[in-house]
Amino acid sequence: MCGIFAHLGSKDSIIECLSGLKKLEYRGYDSSGIAGIQNGKLRTVKEPSKVASLEEKVKVKDLKLDLAIGHTRWATHGKPSLINAHPHMDHKENIALVHNGIIENYDQIRQMLEKRGVQFKSETDTEVIVELISFFYKKDLIKAISHALKTLKGSFALALIHKDHPDQIIACARECPLVIGYDEKKLNNMISSDPNAFLGKSLHVMYLKSDEIATIEHGKIEVFDRKLNIQVKKSEKLNGEFLPPSKEGFEHFMLKEIFEQPRTVKQALVGRYSEEFGTATFSDLNFTSKELLATNHILIIACGTSWHAGLIAASMLEEKARIPTQAEIASELRYKNPIISNETLVIAISQSGETADTIAAVREAKAKGAKVLGICNVRNSTLSRESDSCLYLHAGPEISVCSTKAFTSQIAVLTLFTLYMARLRHMSKEDGKNLISELKNVPDHIRTIFEQTENIQAIAAKYSHYKNFFFLGRRYMYATCLEAALKFKEISYINASGCPAGELKHGPIALIDNNYPVIAICTNNQTYEKMISSMMEVKARGAPILAIAFIGQTEVAKIADDVIWVPKVIDELATFPATIAGQLFAYYIAKELGCNIDQPRNLAKSVTVE
Repeated sequence: MCGIFAHLGSKDSIIECLSGLKKLEYRGYDSSGIAGIQNGKLRTVKEPSKVASLEEKVKVKDLKLDLAIGHTRWATHGKPSLINAHPHMDHKENIALVHNGIIENYDQIRQMLEKRGVQFKSETDTEVIVELISFFYKKDLIKAISHALKTLKGSFALALIHKDHPDQIIACARECPLVIGYDEKKLNNMISSDPNAFLGKSLHVMYLKSDEIATIEHGKIEVFDRKLNIQVKKSEKLNGEFLPPSKEGFEHFMLKEIFEQPRTVKQALVGRYSEEFGTATFSDLNFTSKELLATNHILIIACGTSWHAGLIAASMLEEKARIPTQAEIASELRYKNPIISNETLVIAISQSGETADTIAAVREAKAKGAKVLGICNVRNSTLSRESDSCLYLHAGPEISVCSTKAFTSQIAVLTLFTLYMARLRHMSKEDGKNLISELKNVPDHIRTIFEQTENIQAIAAKYSHYKNFFFLGRRYMYATCLEAALKFKEISYINASGCPAGELKHGPIALIDNNYPVIAICTNNQTYEKMISSMMEVKARGAPILAIAFIGQTEVAKIADDVIWVPKVIDELATFPATIAGQLFAYYIAKELGCNIDQPRNLAKSVTVE
């Protein structure tokens, strides 16, 4: 999650660009850089540090730029370093480019360009983009970028300049936010990853859609679609007041964030596995393999949705890495006397990194001698600072109070960490490769569920009049049930319970009647036949049944009143498709009831009090 800022206009472009980068630094501060054109040549200044350090270096260089593109980086491809910092130039030093996002096929493109004599300097996928545009460039910059976009796979936002076009900045995006701001006469024009970087200025803003290319010049802005047809773009006025993050056409932030999950899951995975060795790789993991091999007990602490992710991880770690693992609610752990030693690894999970109960539990665990691994979405948060090591989700800001994309990103990171721990111990390379192969397919599986949105909305309308719901699952699906039920409670204010199906006969079945729908999550191959039996038991008591099931589970359709079909995956990853289906179902129930979906009553995004 990097920040892009660019300026072209009558004001000092260096000052404007540096000011914008400071406002975007929450998006990453591993390194920073700025580039422009001076005396017919590209000039760049980069720092493997924060924008404040870049600002000092710029003063020393005495740059004078009429336009500038800038970048603040959150490293994905390539560790934080001067050579990996943006902007990147092509080998001819004609083009300078800044980039936010991920290029999935960068390695294939890199190999193709290397065969044609291009020598790369950095480890980044960004350098591949600038060299690809240079490869296609034949005096027409827009056509070269258009050819490059057709070749590139992934999600990204770009801003670039070419020394042969000294009065122009080009911007384009695909499934990544990029906004253009300009004054009434287009004499001061800016590009940013976040419109809040424009605060304090009276500007019009417009958002680029996927594969749109914009040319920004003095007094003129043009936007082209993927066929290079000029587009008429709507804009909105920004008057220096706080402008909330854009819903980008979605009715609610929650729905937008649900639909972001193919990208955010991919971002959680990228650069963190080696297919060759069948294992995970974490450049930001500070523990040595020797330290992790000495771990004989893992304690996961978290609250709410993060605790549900911890429950799933605990099952995986015990099964795959064969390490005794427990997941504890942080607020409860504080008032227990947990067995913790210097051979205990504590994994603390918090989207914001500021959850008060989790932070308190971390401090207690460290006082008892445990090492702490944080799983977090916000750099420089309290959790990231107080953990011995921290793995980031790379999910981007989650605005809706109801967590969606953060949960699936947590599962992705925790699965990779499980793989890493398992490969240190008993798991074979072949089994590791198979798990990576399955993980890589998860974003595509999520996309197929989106194709059923209308069907899920219709089912939600059918069930929206019920006041109670009962979620039923086994093994990994039990924790998935707890998470699905939590979504119902949070945004629709409906009483919903998650229950292990094997416990049904030990009391909960007394609740079941024809006014108590059962949501049966059947996406666990090992316990599938047992789930069929449990469904028959509740059907005999008259309960309406909605099943979430793998495509091809024909027995389910004979029992359930309605079915949401999801693509088949291995048990360890079945949480992903089942969760997406549950999120959409909860969202459309809440919408049917007219609830305040993004800001449900009595809740806050970050729980910073006990």
